[in-house]
Amino acid sequence: MSLARNALLWISENRKLRATLPRYKFVRRAVTRFMPGEELSDAVRAAKELQEKTINTIFTRLGENIADREEARAVAGHYSDSLREIKKERLDTYVSVKLTQLGLELSEDVCYENLVQVVEEAERQKNRVWIDMEQSGYVDRTLGIYRRIRSSFSNVGVCLQAYLYRTQKDIEDLLPLKPSIRLVKGAYAEPATVAFPKKADVDANFFSLSKLILEHARKGVLFGIATHDPVLISRLQWEAQRQGLGKDEFEFQLLYGIKTDLQRKLAEEGYRVRSLISYGSFWFPWYVRRLAERPANVLFVAKSILAR
Repeated sequence: MSLARNALLWISENRKLRATLPRYKFVRRAVTRFMPGEELSDAVRAAKELQEKTINTIFTRLGENIADREEARAVAGHYSDSLREIKKERLDTYVSVKLTQLGLELSEDVCYENLVQVVEEAERQKNRVWIDMEQSGYVDRTLGIYRRIRSSFSNVGVCLQAYLYRTQKDIEDLLPLKPSIRLVKGAYAEPATVAFPKKADVDANFFSLSKLILEHARKGVLFGIATHDPVLISRLQWEAQRQGLGKDEFEFQLLYGIKTDLQRKLAEEGYRVRSLISYGSFWFPWYVRRLAERPANVLFVAKSILAR
């Protein structure tokens, strides 16, 4: 499985393949399992359907590594428009952004200016913005910008990755800010010098870090548990109960189209559940990273294509 995962991550970062493979119809068909479409309207439609099942949502427009100032500004404008549309449609939906979408490759100041525009609009709409985490080389800058904006706004959270050795210290450093934290396992190709190479170690660290964050859930910390692993979810349900936490004092954040039965079950049991809905034309590297998180998905996708 590790070989398959490494191969998929290599494909996700190969520029030639990123430009070529999305042209094939069978690849475009396969991605529909993980995203409802490329337009905001597609995400809105899917969110309405999920809301009827008491599952709320997060929208993210796919894209990264923007190095043009006007393009980065346009992304900020798109998210601001999206927040207004979310309010208009009466959806319980957050937005989630990558800082390299907002101009981090240009400068931290450009990125921060665009992020403030989005967060201010979210505040006006009584909504929330999540900051995604990217490769390990972006962690320090991402957390620096998060600390900077958290000093002025409370409606912003940040994603952290359990496969990085540094994440426990990052969490401990953030806790005094009463942060909002989404914890994921991590989906990029990282060397063993910075990340746990074995899945079992990542899982163990995810549980340990989640336990730490749950201990602060009544101290102003909003926690999004972002895993599809039913064993981890069960253990964390038990841990939250052991700590005396109610089902509404944290939430599970899962990806659209993955473990949909589990999402419904959690919602029916009274847990807060959000489904992360991705949309946009820059979907290929994101899609392949999703496959890499669980290479067995490749077989599932192949079967679904052949069945059509």
